[in-house]
Amino acid sequence: MRFAYSSIQTRQEGGVLFATLDAGPLNLLGVDLVRDLVSLVDVLYTDPGDVRVVVVESASPEFFSAHVDLTAVPQYTAEAAKAGGPGDASLGMFLYKLAHVPVITIAKVRGRARGGGNELALACDMIFAARENAIFGQFESGTGALPGAGGVQHLARRLGRTRAIEVIAGADDFDAELAERYGWINRAMPDAELDGFVERLAKRIAGFPPEGVKAAKRAINNLTLPDQANVRSDSAMFLGLVSLPETRERLDYLASRGLHTPGELERDLGKAVAEFR
Repeated sequence: MRFAYSSIQTRQEGGVLFATLDAGPLNLLGVDLVRDLVSLVDVLYTDPGDVRVVVVESASPEFFSAHVDLTAVPQYTAEAAKAGGPGDASLGMFLYKLAHVPVITIAKVRGRARGGGNELALACDMIFAARENAIFGQFESGTGALPGAGGVQHLARRLGRTRAIEVIAGADDFDAELAERYGWINRAMPDAELDGFVERLAKRIAGFPPEGVKAAKRAINNLTLPDQANVRSDSAMFLGLVSLPETRERLDYLASRGLHTPGELERDLGKAVAEFR
C-alpha cells in the first residue's frame, strides 16, 4: 500500500485520505511519527493517485499532538531532514513542505494541540476543532525557548502582532472558542458535528476539478505563507535556546513533574509552565 505506516492509521474514501495520528496517548512528534509524516508527504508530492484532500486527526481523544518529543530533538530532526535538502534539517522546514503539498489538508482537532502539535495543525490549510475539548497553545516561552517549527510565522500572520505576542510570550492555553475568535482556527463546533462537517467539506472539495483547487491554493500560499529563510531562522533559534542552561533546567523540572506522560501536567501544561520554582 502507498499509505501504510506504523504511527498513522489511514483510510481512503474516494478522493479523501483520512490520516489518523496514532503514536501513543500524547501523539508526541518524535522519531516514528515524524518519519511517517515525512513518508506520507513524500507520497503526496510524488504519487498521490486520486487523493485530493487529506484530513489529519488523532486516535487519542485527549491529545491531537501534545508537542515534540523533547528527549529526542536530534533524532526527530534527522528524520525531518529527509524531507528536504542540505540546510533544511529541521521540523520547521518539513512543515513548510507540508504547507505547500499539492493537495488540500485539513486538521480536525480534538484534545490538545500544543507546541509542535499546534505547528503541525497550522501547517495544514484549514483547522476545525471540537468546542468542548480542543486546546491550542505554544508553551515554549515558558521554558525559555520559542516556537521553532512555524508557530511564530503562522500565528503572527493569522492573529496579528499584538495577539501573537499574547499567545507566544504568554505561553498559555487557548480553548477552541477563543482560538476561533482570534483567527487561529477556522471554526469551533460541537464535537458531535465535527466529523460530519469535515467529511462533507473534504468530499465537496475532492469532487471539484483538481487543477483549479491546486491553483487556488498556490495563489493563496504565495500571498500568505512565510519565506523559507524565516522558517530556517526560527528553527535555528529554537535549537539554540533549548540548549541553554536555564531552558534545560525548566524542561528538567517539567519532566520531573510528568512532562511526556499522559497525566495532569500534560493536560494543563499552560498552567504548569508558569509554576517553575
